[in-house]
Amino acid sequence: MGKHKGRAWHSRLLAAALGVTALAAATSVWTAQADTNGGRPSGSVASPDERDRPVAKVAADIAHASDRGARGVNITIDDGPDPVWTPQVLRLLKDEGVKATFCMVGTQARAYPDLVKAVVADGHRLCNHTVSHDTTMDTKSEAYQSQQILDAERMITKASGGVRSQYYRAPGGAFTPYSRQLAASHGMRPLGWNVDTKDFEHPGAATMVATVKREISNGPTVLFHDAGGERSQTLAALREVLPWLKEQGYAFGFPVR
Repeated sequence: MGKHKGRAWHSRLLAAALGVTALAAATSVWTAQADTNGGRPSGSVASPDERDRPVAKVAADIAHASDRGARGVNITIDDGPDPVWTPQVLRLLKDEGVKATFCMVGTQARAYPDLVKAVVADGHRLCNHTVSHDTTMDTKSEAYQSQQILDAERMITKASGGVRSQYYRAPGGAFTPYSRQLAASHGMRPLGWNVDTKDFEHPGAATMVATVKREISNGPTVLFHDAGGERSQTLAALREVLPWLKEQGYAFGFPVR
């Protein structure tokens, strides 16, 4: 999500996360060196699912490419899950036979675990989008960045039933060298985008579709949202743009790791 988005959504999420942040400030011992215990605080007990899934460090540079090659497209869906819009997005993707990457906010995942599980069950991938979607993360301390990324990782993994995020997308693209390395050390490839539909500005479905058609040659990763506001325009745009991409010979895939 671009940094030029209004602050209302971030403010609501930040307020919802205050309890998490306060607790983390007092008790969190997360560090970038937490690989030795899989990113959990000392003394915590991993679930059987977590123990069966060792974390492998991935590249720390920001990914844009598709695992489907030069004619691949990565559909990415940010800021959810949302009880109104995520189910509709999932139905549309299933109807079109398209898999996507869902970049989830930790507080949203914690609030709607059944939706996180539904995303996973449909074969989509998870991406960590921090606890509270703070687009100024790149101006904050390393301790704050660590809390935002690793507490969100814990929330999403718990909500999913043990499935970890494979990517990390900084809110508004507010990456730092530290946050990229931290995410990579926990198996989450930093994830950028090439085409920003700006659906959070409600420009109209036709404008979003035109943006994708005009800018898909810039790269394969397309940014949409399933939360943070009314998303009927996003759904309308997806209904039109997904068949168009197929007609142009594109194949839907996932970002490289």
